[in-house]
Amino acid sequence: MERRHALELRPGDEVDGDFALVGKEMRAARTGEAYLTLELSDRSGRLSGIMFRPGQGAESIPAGTVVHVRGTVTTYRGMIRVSVRSLSPAAEFDRREILPVGTRDEGELLAIMRRLVRSIADPGLAALVRSVFGDARFMAAFRECPATVDDQRAYLGGLLEHTVGVATICAQLAVAHPQLDADVLVAGALLHDIGMVETVRYETGIEMTDPGRLVGHVVLGERRVLRAAERVRGGIAPEVVSRLVHMVLSHRGGDASSASVMPVTLEAVTLARADHLDAEIARFADVTGRAASIGEPWTDTTNAFGRSLMAPSATDMDSASLAESAARLPRSA
Repeated sequence: MERRHALELRPGDEVDGDFALVGKEMRAARTGEAYLTLELSDRSGRLSGIMFRPGQGAESIPAGTVVHVRGTVTTYRGMIRVSVRSLSPAAEFDRREILPVGTRDEGELLAIMRRLVRSIADPGLAALVRSVFGDARFMAAFRECPATVDDQRAYLGGLLEHTVGVATICAQLAVAHPQLDADVLVAGALLHDIGMVETVRYETGIEMTDPGRLVGHVVLGERRVLRAAERVRGGIAPEVVSRLVHMVLSHRGGDASSASVMPVTLEAVTLARADHLDAEIARFADVTGRAASIGEPWTDTTNAFGRSLMAPSATDMDSASLAESAARLPRSA
């Protein structure tokens, strides 16, 4: 049976697939009969469930587990839910079926990223950046890591998408403003959020790791940059490493809760603004995209911007791709 995701299900559909068990609660009906309420999720969204006369096995499964669900979709008070016949821990599962996934093509994003790395002319900076992203284990995690746990791009591939977006903005700003050190700026943009790989856990849900809570992605990123600098010792000037570290530590700009220091170099100020701009564009696209998906030309006012926003039309949504934008980047020598 072809897999149908949570938000695609309709009354009468049979369910036979894997979901994350977000929450559960044992309750009792008026007759005294026990039943289990469930909150399930997959990459498309969340789905309520109910299981009458659950066995001990179903009762003992902890929230946060990926479970295999068999049942039938029904409605209750106008809301869709699944009446569960069987519930068991999933033996194996595809994380990309359980967690939300970005819509950008990963190969396209990686091609742009490689081009940005090649644009760094300074040998020491280029070696440091390649030392970070040349680590196969780290790069595998970086490609899949969400950019956040609870905001825009909280999905698999979000960090890669955000990094390419910020670095692309910075590369184009360096063309418009020759006083910027393009090599330092692009290198800093590519490295600014590498600490997120150690900050976000994304197995059955997207959540913070202990190091993410205790140390934070900014400091974790600084440490990774310094380790890379040690590996290319002698090939990069200490003052260049200091400028790069400063960009990582200050890229959150005026956000006192996240930035270790305020940006005080031109490249650090530029990176902080580019980081904010990329996040705002993603946030705007998320808010207006939800309105467009239900045919609304405007959003309501209950959003991060606090005002009604114009949603994109189908024509707007067919605009130039990221690859086409990247084609306008300056080419390395």
